[in-house]
Amino acid sequence: MSTDTKVAFLGLGHMGGPMAANLVEAGYDVLAFDPVPAAQDQARQDGATVVGTAVEAVSAADIVITMLPNGRIVLDLYGDILPAAKPGTLFVDCSTIDVGDAKQAAELAVAAGHRALDAPVSGGVAGAAAGTLTFMVGGEGADFAAALPLLEVMGGKVVHCGGAGVGQAAKICNNMLLGISMIGLSEAIVLGEKLGLTHDKFFDVVSTASGQSWALTSYCPVPGPVPASPANNDYQPGFATALMSKDLGLAANALRANGVDGQIGQLAAEIYNRFNQNEAGKDFSAIVTDIRTRSEGETA
Repeated sequence: MSTDTKVAFLGLGHMGGPMAANLVEAGYDVLAFDPVPAAQDQARQDGATVVGTAVEAVSAADIVITMLPNGRIVLDLYGDILPAAKPGTLFVDCSTIDVGDAKQAAELAVAAGHRALDAPVSGGVAGAAAGTLTFMVGGEGADFAAALPLLEVMGGKVVHCGGAGVGQAAKICNNMLLGISMIGLSEAIVLGEKLGLTHDKFFDVVSTASGQSWALTSYCPVPGPVPASPANNDYQPGFATALMSKDLGLAANALRANGVDGQIGQLAAEIYNRFNQNEAGKDFSAIVTDIRTRSEGETA
C-alpha cells in the first residue's frame, strides 16, 4: 500500500490524535475529524487535513480508522458513515468495545459493501505517541494484510488474532489480567508496608522473583523504583481508572455471557468500579492508594 492512500481518522483524543499524527509523518494523506475543537487544532498542527464532518472525511477515504469511547458510539457512527463511503472501503475500528458490538460493526460494514477489522490497542498514550502500540486484530486475512502497513506505522507489534471480534477478545482478556495483576501487586505492597518492608526492597526482591510482573517492573504503583511510572507524577494517566473500569466491565460481561467461572475477574471489575466513582481521572495504578486508605487502622 502506497502512501497516496487516503485515510479518514475519526476520534482524535489522547490515543487517536498521536496515532493520526504518526500516519501523517509516515506520508499518508489523513482526513481527520473530531467534534472537540482542541483536538481539531492539534490535528492541524500535526499536519492532518481537518474536515467538518465524519461523513466528509469518509467519502474521500480508502481506509477509515475509528478510535472512539464505546461500542454504542461506534455503531451509531457506522450508521452515518457507511452509506457515504466508496464501495470496498476498509473500516478499521481501534476502539475498545464489547466483542458483540465489534462483530455487529463488522456485519454492518460488510452488508454495506465494505470490509472491516477490529483492531484495539495496548500501550497507552506513550505508546500511541511513540508508534509502539500493540494491535490485536480480528477480521479476514486479506483485510488484515491491506491494513498492515498502516498498523505497523502506529504500532510496534501487530497480531492477527482471528475472525471478526477476536481482536477485541484478546484486548479484554489482556486488560482483565492487567487489572487483576495491579490489584494483587498493590495489596502486596500495602501488606509489605505494614510489615516494615520498604518499597525499594520490595521491588529489589519481587522484580527478580516469582512474583515479578509487568505491572511491577514497568508500571510500579508507588513512587521511586520505576521513575517513568505515573506514581511519580501524582498518578496522572497513563491509563486512566475510568478506562480500566470500562475494560474490566467488558471482561466481566464476557465472563458471564460465556459461562466462565471468573470470580477474580468479576471482583476486579467491582473494585475498579468502586474506585472509579471518585478517581476516574487518576491512573489505574492509583488503586494502591485506595487499598492503603481502606487498610488504615488494621494491624499487621
